[in-house]
Amino acid sequence: MARGKEARVTIFLECTCCIRNRVNKESIGISRYITQKNRHNTPSRLELRKFCPFCYKHTIHGEIKK
Repeated sequence: MARGKEARVTIFLECTCCIRNRVNKESIGISRYITQKNRHNTPSRLELRKFCPFCYKHTIHGEIKK
């Protein structure tokens, strides 16, 4: 039997604050986290509050493409 697409997919979360500050050259890099989500339960893009070591605070990390 053929199976459809897998329900769980690996996603990357990237700091939204570092992307905006990169234009000003204030941050040294961009914080990224790797996690998984269920495609059927969460079809939209995921956003979580995670700690960014470059901003030194908790910021919103949004899902990006691979």
